[in-house]
Amino acid sequence: MAGLKPTTSSRNTRSSTTAADFRRLRLAVWFAVLVGLTACDLPDGRAGGASSDGADRPPVLVSTGADQLVSSGFEALDGIRVGLIVNHTALSGDAHLIDHVHEASNVELGALFGPEHGIRGDEDAGAKISDGIDDATGVPVYSLYGEHRRPTQEMMAGLDALVFDIQDVGSRFYTYISTMGLSMQSAAEAGVPFIVLDRPNPLGGERMAGFVRDSSLVSFVSQYPIPVRHGLTVGELARMIKGEGWIPGLDDLDLRVVEMEGWDRSMYWPETGLAWIAPSPNLPSFESALMYPGTCFFEATTASEGRGTPTPFLTVGAPWLDAEALAADINRWQPSGVRITAGAITPVSIPGASANPKWKDTPIQTLEFEVVNPDSISSVALGLDLVGRMYAQAPDSVKESFFRERWMALLSGSEQSLENVKGGMDFTAWNWVWESDITSFSTQRGPYLLY
Repeated sequence: MAGLKPTTSSRNTRSSTTAADFRRLRLAVWFAVLVGLTACDLPDGRAGGASSDGADRPPVLVSTGADQLVSSGFEALDGIRVGLIVNHTALSGDAHLIDHVHEASNVELGALFGPEHGIRGDEDAGAKISDGIDDATGVPVYSLYGEHRRPTQEMMAGLDALVFDIQDVGSRFYTYISTMGLSMQSAAEAGVPFIVLDRPNPLGGERMAGFVRDSSLVSFVSQYPIPVRHGLTVGELARMIKGEGWIPGLDDLDLRVVEMEGWDRSMYWPETGLAWIAPSPNLPSFESALMYPGTCFFEATTASEGRGTPTPFLTVGAPWLDAEALAADINRWQPSGVRITAGAITPVSIPGASANPKWKDTPIQTLEFEVVNPDSISSVALGLDLVGRMYAQAPDSVKESFFRERWMALLSGSEQSLENVKGGMDFTAWNWVWESDITSFSTQRGPYLLY
């Protein structure tokens, strides 16, 4: 490990001249793209449906932690052997981090570790994944979503550091952040640094929503006592995991975060200038990721959360649903930032995304969501509200088995949420009931923020 540089921030891994040149180049590229696309700009002038919300904020090209590391010539990893915890989202420029590291003369690639959905991101949710060998590099690929949920010491033999580079989506129950925390524990046990290459939170870094998870509900989808929508980058979350002692054995961990350049907390994904790469098969768009913190609660019901359709998590429904009536009911309240319409679709098997979706090959009536203002959507409260309204509309024979009760508790982070849903708690009340949780968490996270 003698070759590992002591830098802990991307701002220390590049000269100011190189950073400035890089920014000018990317801004020039963005300007050229913007000029070429003016004919199809949205009315509010922001990419991907993001709303100006009173003040136009032009898209900004963000340099990720991986970009920073690559641009530095891997100075922070000079002369060492590393293991990469990555999936298909670990890109810098047009190349994958695996290829960048493999081709670098001053870093040795020792092992690859893949989370849920695998290194290529094409496995179904929950599918167990086996170990293997990477054809391009010849190094071992270890699954962290099979027999093991974190690297074993045998897997880490000969490694001088673990590097984490996976795009998160800003929701507590997205399992990549659980993989990160448990892998930090493995690095601490091995006495090697854990290096996080930071990436944007697609939902921005300001808004938070949902219960802070009860201490009785620790699981792989609720690993940390944070809200459903937490407003942290993975680098910030890693700092908080260590600082708050949420994973045992991290006191002496050498944790390093390679920071981004150009990102600030007010940015939603469309403003970063980065291309959206589906972080998992059923989040094909920024809009699906934005609604996911709320519509994911339909996973804990017999109703469809949209898997097996072209718009998972932007479509929910069931065969018995009166979608027209439910859409009219919810639209009387005029939910902010989203249009909700009634529709119909038949979920089908989609290999690599959802081989066996709910209501496969069965026509269902649906609610469909169109994002019109990301800044004003409260998807967590909206999702729980709609689960309750759909439950109220369900026939008695359906009500008996409508919920997977334990799963609802784990996703929501609260043992009380199921009774609140059954009782018809509405959007406004949901936002009120977790207000104190959000206030406390906002203060608690303060020392760990990087941007």
